[in-house]
Amino acid sequence: MQALSNKLGFFTDSVIRRMTRICLQYNSINLSQGFPDFPPPKPILDRLAQVAYEGPHQYAITWGAQNFREALAKYRSPHLGRTVDPNGEIVVTCGSTEAMMISVMTVTNPGDKVVIFSPFYENYGADTILSGAEPIYVPLIPPDFHFDYAQLEAAFKQHPKAMILCNPSNPCGKVFTKAELEYIAGLAEKYDVYVITDEVYEHIVYKPNVHTYFASLPGMFERTLTCSSLSKTYSMTGWRLGHIVAPARIIEGARKIHDFLTVGAASPLQEAATVGVLFPQQYYDDLLAVYTHKRDIMLQGLDRLGIAHTTPQGAYYVLLDISEYGYKDDLEFCEVLARDVGVGAVPGSAFFKEPINHLIRLHFAKSDETLNAALNRLEKMKTIIKKRS
Repeated sequence: MQALSNKLGFFTDSVIRRMTRICLQYNSINLSQGFPDFPPPKPILDRLAQVAYEGPHQYAITWGAQNFREALAKYRSPHLGRTVDPNGEIVVTCGSTEAMMISVMTVTNPGDKVVIFSPFYENYGADTILSGAEPIYVPLIPPDFHFDYAQLEAAFKQHPKAMILCNPSNPCGKVFTKAELEYIAGLAEKYDVYVITDEVYEHIVYKPNVHTYFASLPGMFERTLTCSSLSKTYSMTGWRLGHIVAPARIIEGARKIHDFLTVGAASPLQEAATVGVLFPQQYYDDLLAVYTHKRDIMLQGLDRLGIAHTTPQGAYYVLLDISEYGYKDDLEFCEVLARDVGVGAVPGSAFFKEPINHLIRLHFAKSDETLNAALNRLEKMKTIIKKRS
Protein backbone atom coordinates (compact mmCIF):
# COMPACT_ATOMS: atom_id res chain seq x y z
CA MET A 1 0.00 0.00 0.00
CA GLN A 2 1.19 3.53 -0.73
CA ALA A 3 2.09 5.76 2.19
CA LEU A 4 -0.44 8.28 3.50
CA SER A 5 0.03 12.04 3.24
CA ASN A 6 3.37 13.39 4.47
CA LYS A 7 1.45 16.20 6.21
CA LEU A 8 0.30 13.76 8.90
CA GLY A 9 3.80 13.61 10.29
CA PHE A 10 3.89 17.31 11.19
CA PHE A 11 1.20 17.25 13.90
CA THR A 12 -0.58 14.88 16.28
CA ASP A 13 -4.23 14.42 17.05
CA SER A 14 -5.66 17.18 19.23
CA VAL A 15 -4.09 16.94 22.69
CA ILE A 16 -6.99 18.99 24.09
CA ARG A 17 -9.61 16.56 22.84
CA ARG A 18 -7.40 13.63 23.91
CA MET A 19 -7.44 14.98 27.48
CA THR A 20 -11.25 15.04 27.41
CA ARG A 21 -11.20 11.33 26.57
CA ILE A 22 -8.81 10.74 29.47
CA CYS A 23 -11.11 12.69 31.78
CA LEU A 24 -14.00 10.45 30.76
CA GLN A 25 -11.87 7.38 31.37
CA TYR A 26 -11.07 8.40 34.95
CA ASN A 27 -14.29 10.29 35.72
CA SER A 28 -12.27 13.45 36.30
CA ILE A 29 -13.53 17.03 36.43
CA ASN A 30 -12.80 18.23 32.91
CA LEU A 31 -10.97 21.55 33.07
CA SER A 32 -9.06 20.67 29.91
CA GLN A 33 -11.35 21.19 26.90
CA GLY A 34 -12.89 24.65 27.18
CA PHE A 35 -16.64 24.10 27.22
CA PRO A 36 -19.15 25.18 29.92
CA ASP A 37 -21.27 22.86 32.03
CA PHE A 38 -24.19 25.32 32.00
CA PRO A 39 -26.77 25.88 29.23
CA PRO A 40 -27.08 28.61 26.58
CA PRO A 41 -29.37 31.58 27.32
CA LYS A 42 -33.03 30.65 27.73
CA PRO A 43 -34.36 32.86 24.87
CA ILE A 44 -32.18 30.94 22.43
CA LEU A 45 -33.33 27.59 23.79
CA ASP A 46 -36.97 28.69 23.67
CA ARG A 47 -36.55 29.65 20.02
CA LEU A 48 -34.83 26.32 19.31
CA ALA A 49 -37.86 24.50 20.72
CA GLN A 50 -40.09 26.39 18.27
CA VAL A 51 -37.73 25.73 15.37
CA ALA A 52 -37.81 22.00 16.12
CA TYR A 53 -41.41 21.98 14.87
CA GLU A 54 -41.51 25.00 12.55
CA GLY A 55 -38.20 24.51 10.75
CA PRO A 56 -36.13 25.24 8.78
CA HIS A 57 -34.79 21.72 8.50
CA GLN A 58 -33.24 21.80 5.04
CA TYR A 59 -30.13 23.49 3.69
CA ALA A 60 -29.77 27.19 4.25
CA ILE A 61 -27.92 29.26 1.65
CA THR A 62 -24.46 27.74 1.83
CA TRP A 63 -22.76 30.89 3.16
CA GLY A 64 -25.42 31.47 5.82
CA ALA A 65 -29.15 32.04 6.20
CA GLN A 66 -30.20 35.55 5.16
CA ASN A 67 -31.67 36.59 8.52
CA PHE A 68 -28.67 35.18 10.42
CA ARG A 69 -26.20 37.08 8.23
CA GLU A 70 -28.23 40.25 8.65
CA ALA A 71 -28.17 39.81 12.43
CA LEU A 72 -24.43 39.16 12.36
CA ALA A 73 -23.85 42.28 10.25
CA LYS A 74 -25.84 44.40 12.71
CA TYR A 75 -23.87 42.86 15.60
CA ARG A 76 -20.45 43.26 13.96
CA SER A 77 -20.76 46.75 12.46
CA PRO A 78 -20.20 48.72 15.71
CA HIS A 79 -17.20 46.52 16.57
CA LEU A 80 -15.45 47.25 13.29
CA GLY A 81 -16.50 50.90 13.01
CA ARG A 82 -18.17 50.45 9.64
CA THR A 83 -21.37 49.10 8.12
CA VAL A 84 -20.82 45.42 7.34
CA ASP A 85 -22.63 44.16 4.24
CA PRO A 86 -24.50 40.94 5.12
CA ASN A 87 -24.61 39.93 1.46
CA GLY A 88 -20.99 40.47 0.53
CA GLU A 89 -18.79 40.61 3.61
CA ILE A 90 -19.85 37.63 5.76
CA VAL A 91 -19.70 33.87 5.46
CA VAL A 92 -21.22 31.65 8.15
CA THR A 93 -19.08 28.62 9.03
CA CYS A 94 -19.22 25.44 11.09
CA GLY A 95 -17.61 27.04 14.12
CA SER A 96 -14.57 29.29 14.25
CA THR A 97 -12.50 26.15 13.64
CA GLU A 98 -13.74 26.05 10.06
CA ALA A 99 -13.54 29.84 9.82
CA MET A 100 -9.82 29.76 10.62
CA MET A 101 -9.15 26.85 8.25
CA ILE A 102 -11.00 28.57 5.42
CA SER A 103 -9.19 31.85 6.07
CA VAL A 104 -5.74 30.28 5.84
CA MET A 105 -6.73 28.37 2.69
CA THR A 106 -8.21 31.52 1.12
CA VAL A 107 -5.14 33.73 1.44
CA THR A 108 -2.20 31.32 1.20
CA ASN A 109 -0.63 29.14 -1.48
CA PRO A 110 1.55 26.08 -0.86
CA GLY A 111 4.97 27.29 0.20
CA ASP A 112 3.77 30.59 1.67
CA LYS A 113 4.68 31.49 5.25
CA VAL A 114 2.34 32.36 8.13
CA VAL A 115 3.37 34.16 11.34
CA ILE A 116 1.94 32.70 14.55
CA PHE A 117 2.55 33.81 18.13
CA SER A 118 3.59 31.07 20.57
CA PRO A 119 1.84 29.91 22.72
CA PHE A 120 -1.00 29.28 20.29
CA TYR A 121 -4.21 27.30 20.01
CA GLU A 122 -3.10 23.98 18.55
CA ASN A 123 -5.25 24.20 15.41
CA TYR A 124 -3.30 27.16 13.98
CA GLY A 125 -0.19 25.16 13.20
CA ALA A 126 -2.26 22.33 11.75
CA ASP A 127 -4.33 24.75 9.63
CA THR A 128 -1.16 26.23 8.19
CA ILE A 129 0.43 22.87 7.42
CA LEU A 130 -2.77 21.42 5.91
CA SER A 131 -2.89 24.45 3.63
CA GLY A 132 0.63 23.68 2.44
CA ALA A 133 2.06 26.77 4.11
CA GLU A 134 4.92 27.07 6.60
CA PRO A 135 4.45 28.51 10.11
CA ILE A 136 6.89 31.06 11.55
CA TYR A 137 6.58 31.14 15.34
CA VAL A 138 7.26 34.26 17.40
CA PRO A 139 7.35 33.84 21.19
CA LEU A 140 5.13 35.67 23.64
CA ILE A 141 7.30 36.18 26.70
CA PRO A 142 5.95 35.17 30.17
CA PRO A 143 4.71 36.19 32.63
CA ASP A 144 2.80 39.00 30.85
CA PHE A 145 3.26 37.43 27.40
CA HIS A 146 4.53 40.53 25.63
CA PHE A 147 6.40 40.19 22.35
CA ASP A 148 9.72 41.57 21.21
CA TYR A 149 9.06 44.12 18.46
CA ALA A 150 12.35 43.37 16.69
CA GLN A 151 11.67 39.62 16.74
CA LEU A 152 8.27 40.12 15.20
CA GLU A 153 9.63 42.34 12.44
CA ALA A 154 12.33 39.76 11.75
CA ALA A 155 9.51 37.27 11.10
CA PHE A 156 7.80 39.75 8.75
CA LYS A 157 11.08 40.25 6.90
CA GLN A 158 10.75 36.60 5.81
CA HIS A 159 7.86 37.84 3.60
CA PRO A 160 4.95 35.86 5.07
CA LYS A 161 1.62 35.89 3.28
CA ALA A 162 -0.41 36.05 6.50
CA MET A 163 -0.37 36.33 10.26
CA ILE A 164 -2.71 34.57 12.69
CA LEU A 165 -3.63 36.72 15.70
CA CYS A 166 -5.64 35.30 18.61
CA ASN A 167 -6.97 38.10 20.82
CA PRO A 168 -7.73 37.49 23.67
CA SER A 169 -5.21 34.71 23.44
CA ASN A 170 -5.76 31.03 24.10
CA PRO A 171 -4.04 29.60 26.17
CA CYS A 172 -2.34 32.46 28.01
CA GLY A 173 -5.22 34.93 28.27
CA LYS A 174 -3.21 37.84 26.89
CA VAL A 175 -5.18 40.86 25.67
CA PHE A 176 -3.12 42.80 23.14
CA THR A 177 -2.91 46.52 23.83
CA LYS A 178 -3.95 49.01 21.18
CA ALA A 179 -0.31 50.07 20.85
CA GLU A 180 0.76 46.47 20.21
CA LEU A 181 -1.97 46.02 17.62
CA GLU A 182 -1.01 49.29 15.91
CA TYR A 183 2.57 48.05 15.66
CA ILE A 184 1.36 44.80 14.09
CA ALA A 185 -0.83 46.83 11.73
CA GLY A 186 2.18 48.86 10.69
CA LEU A 187 4.11 45.69 9.85
CA ALA A 188 1.13 44.25 7.96
CA GLU A 189 0.98 47.40 5.86
CA LYS A 190 4.73 47.64 5.37
CA TYR A 191 5.19 44.03 4.29
CA ASP A 192 1.76 43.56 2.63
CA VAL A 193 0.54 40.76 4.91
CA TYR A 194 -3.01 39.51 5.55
CA VAL A 195 -4.06 39.23 9.20
CA ILE A 196 -6.40 36.42 10.27
CA THR A 197 -7.86 37.14 13.69
CA ASP A 198 -9.44 34.69 16.09
CA GLU A 199 -11.57 36.85 18.41
CA VAL A 200 -13.82 34.18 19.87
CA TYR A 201 -13.19 35.44 23.44
CA GLU A 202 -13.92 39.06 22.47
CA HIS A 203 -16.50 39.61 25.24
CA ILE A 204 -14.44 37.99 28.01
CA VAL A 205 -11.89 40.74 28.69
CA TYR A 206 -11.20 41.58 32.33
CA LYS A 207 -10.99 45.17 33.47
CA PRO A 208 -8.99 47.36 33.09
CA ASN A 209 -8.00 45.58 29.84
CA VAL A 210 -9.88 46.63 26.70
CA HIS A 211 -10.45 44.64 23.52
CA THR A 212 -9.57 46.36 20.25
CA TYR A 213 -10.83 44.74 17.05
CA PHE A 214 -7.89 44.57 14.69
CA ALA A 215 -10.04 45.26 11.62
CA SER A 216 -11.22 48.51 13.24
CA LEU A 217 -7.72 50.03 13.04
CA PRO A 218 -7.14 52.49 10.18
CA GLY A 219 -6.62 50.69 6.88
CA MET A 220 -6.81 47.21 8.40
CA PHE A 221 -10.30 46.09 7.35
CA GLU A 222 -9.00 45.71 3.78
CA ARG A 223 -6.43 43.08 4.79
CA THR A 224 -8.12 41.41 7.80
CA LEU A 225 -10.23 38.27 8.04
CA THR A 226 -12.11 38.58 11.35
CA CYS A 227 -13.07 35.13 12.65
CA SER A 228 -15.29 34.37 15.63
CA SER A 229 -18.12 32.15 16.74
CA LEU A 230 -21.08 31.94 19.10
CA SER A 231 -19.50 29.09 21.09
CA LYS A 232 -17.98 30.99 24.01
CA THR A 233 -20.21 34.07 24.06
CA TYR A 234 -23.45 32.07 24.27
CA SER A 235 -22.18 28.85 25.92
CA MET A 236 -23.00 26.69 22.90
CA THR A 237 -19.73 25.08 21.80
CA GLY A 238 -21.62 22.12 20.34
CA TRP A 239 -23.71 24.24 17.98
CA ARG A 240 -20.69 24.94 15.74
CA LEU A 241 -21.74 28.36 14.46
CA GLY A 242 -18.91 30.63 13.39
CA HIS A 243 -18.34 33.34 10.83
CA ILE A 244 -15.78 35.34 8.89
CA VAL A 245 -16.10 39.06 8.20
CA ALA A 246 -13.81 40.47 5.52
CA PRO A 247 -13.86 42.62 2.35
CA ALA A 248 -16.09 41.27 -0.41
CA ARG A 249 -13.19 40.20 -2.64
CA ILE A 250 -11.87 37.99 0.18
CA ILE A 251 -15.28 36.66 1.19
CA GLU A 252 -15.98 35.68 -2.41
CA GLY A 253 -13.01 33.32 -2.25
CA ALA A 254 -13.77 32.11 1.28
CA ARG A 255 -17.31 31.18 0.24
CA LYS A 256 -15.98 28.96 -2.54
CA ILE A 257 -13.82 26.98 -0.11
CA HIS A 258 -16.58 26.81 2.50
CA ASP A 259 -19.08 25.56 -0.09
CA PHE A 260 -16.93 22.55 -0.94
CA LEU A 261 -15.57 21.99 2.57
CA THR A 262 -18.78 21.71 4.63
CA VAL A 263 -21.60 23.03 2.37
CA GLY A 264 -23.12 24.96 5.26
CA ALA A 265 -23.81 25.31 8.96
CA ALA A 266 -26.95 23.78 10.49
CA SER A 267 -29.99 25.80 9.40
CA PRO A 268 -32.18 25.14 12.50
CA LEU A 269 -29.37 26.34 14.76
CA GLN A 270 -28.79 29.49 12.71
CA GLU A 271 -32.49 30.31 13.05
CA ALA A 272 -32.50 29.81 16.83
CA ALA A 273 -29.20 31.61 17.41
CA THR A 274 -30.37 34.73 15.58
CA VAL A 275 -32.19 35.66 18.79
CA GLY A 276 -28.91 35.70 20.72
CA VAL A 277 -26.96 37.70 18.18
CA LEU A 278 -29.50 40.50 18.65
CA PHE A 279 -29.21 40.59 22.47
CA PRO A 280 -28.72 44.09 23.96
CA GLN A 281 -25.39 45.24 25.44
CA GLN A 282 -26.56 44.30 28.92
CA TYR A 283 -26.17 40.62 28.04
CA TYR A 284 -22.45 41.08 27.31
CA ASP A 285 -21.94 43.16 30.46
CA ASP A 286 -23.56 40.40 32.49
CA LEU A 287 -21.45 37.75 30.73
CA LEU A 288 -18.26 39.57 31.69
CA ALA A 289 -19.45 39.85 35.30
CA VAL A 290 -20.07 36.10 35.39
CA TYR A 291 -16.61 35.25 34.07
CA THR A 292 -14.93 37.82 36.31
CA HIS A 293 -16.57 36.03 39.24
CA LYS A 294 -15.40 32.64 37.97
CA ARG A 295 -11.85 33.92 37.46
CA ASP A 296 -11.86 35.18 41.04
CA ILE A 297 -12.96 31.77 42.34
CA MET A 298 -10.22 30.02 40.39
CA LEU A 299 -7.33 32.42 41.06
CA GLN A 300 -8.16 32.97 44.72
CA GLY A 301 -8.49 29.22 45.17
CA LEU A 302 -5.11 28.57 43.56
CA ASP A 303 -3.54 31.28 45.73
CA ARG A 304 -5.04 29.70 48.83
CA LEU A 305 -3.54 26.33 47.82
CA GLY A 306 -0.14 27.85 47.08
CA ILE A 307 -0.21 26.81 43.40
CA ALA A 308 1.76 29.17 41.13
CA HIS A 309 -0.26 30.44 38.17
CA THR A 310 -0.64 33.15 35.56
CA THR A 311 -3.28 35.89 35.73
CA PRO A 312 -5.33 35.95 32.51
CA GLN A 313 -6.33 39.34 31.09
CA GLY A 314 -9.02 37.72 28.95
CA ALA A 315 -10.57 34.38 27.90
CA TYR A 316 -11.15 31.71 30.57
CA TYR A 317 -7.85 29.86 30.93
CA VAL A 318 -5.10 29.87 33.52
CA LEU A 319 -1.64 28.33 33.28
CA LEU A 320 -0.28 26.47 36.31
CA ASP A 321 3.44 26.08 37.00
CA ILE A 322 4.27 22.43 37.83
CA SER A 323 8.06 22.89 37.96
CA GLU A 324 8.27 21.68 41.57
CA TYR A 325 7.14 18.17 40.57
CA GLY A 326 10.13 17.54 38.32
CA TYR A 327 8.20 15.93 35.46
CA LYS A 328 10.01 16.06 32.12
CA ASP A 329 6.81 15.06 30.30
CA ASP A 330 3.89 17.40 31.01
CA LEU A 331 1.47 15.07 29.21
CA GLU A 332 2.38 12.32 31.66
CA PHE A 333 1.78 14.76 34.52
CA CYS A 334 -1.68 15.60 33.16
CA GLU A 335 -2.53 11.93 32.86
CA VAL A 336 -1.48 11.38 36.49
CA LEU A 337 -3.46 14.47 37.53
CA ALA A 338 -6.60 13.12 35.86
CA ARG A 339 -6.16 9.59 37.19
CA ASP A 340 -5.00 10.22 40.76
CA VAL A 341 -6.31 13.71 41.60
CA GLY A 342 -9.41 13.71 39.42
CA VAL A 343 -8.88 16.98 37.54
CA GLY A 344 -8.31 17.25 33.79
CA ALA A 345 -5.77 19.73 32.37
CA VAL A 346 -3.92 20.24 29.10
CA PRO A 347 -0.12 20.01 28.92
CA GLY A 348 1.47 23.35 28.02
CA SER A 349 3.64 21.71 25.39
CA ALA A 350 0.50 21.44 23.22
CA PHE A 351 0.55 25.23 22.85
CA PHE A 352 4.21 26.25 22.80
CA LYS A 353 6.67 25.89 19.95
CA GLU A 354 9.42 26.45 22.50
CA PRO A 355 10.44 23.41 24.62
CA ILE A 356 8.04 24.11 27.50
CA ASN A 357 7.13 21.27 29.87
CA HIS A 358 6.48 23.03 33.20
CA LEU A 359 3.06 24.57 32.46
CA ILE A 360 -0.43 23.08 32.26
CA ARG A 361 -3.69 24.78 31.25
CA LEU A 362 -6.94 24.73 33.20
CA HIS A 363 -10.15 26.50 32.23
CA PHE A 364 -12.81 28.00 34.48
CA ALA A 365 -15.90 28.08 32.23
CA LYS A 366 -17.75 25.92 34.74
CA SER A 367 -20.40 26.34 37.40
CA ASP A 368 -19.26 27.59 40.81
CA GLU A 369 -19.96 24.13 42.21
CA THR A 370 -17.72 22.46 39.63
CA LEU A 371 -14.91 24.96 40.20
CA ASN A 372 -15.02 24.54 43.95
CA ALA A 373 -15.09 20.75 43.59
CA ALA A 374 -12.02 20.93 41.33
CA LEU A 375 -10.19 23.16 43.81
CA ASN A 376 -11.02 20.73 46.61
CA ARG A 377 -9.38 17.97 44.60
CA LEU A 378 -6.38 20.14 43.70
CA GLU A 379 -5.83 20.76 47.41
CA LYS A 380 -4.53 17.18 47.60
CA MET A 381 -2.35 17.47 44.48
CA LYS A 382 0.88 18.08 46.37
CA THR A 383 0.43 15.02 48.58
CA ILE A 384 -0.91 12.67 45.90
CA ILE A 385 1.51 13.39 43.05
CA LYS A 386 5.01 12.41 44.04
CA LYS A 387 7.84 14.74 43.15
CA ARG A 388 10.59 13.47 40.88
CA SER A 389 14.24 14.26 41.38
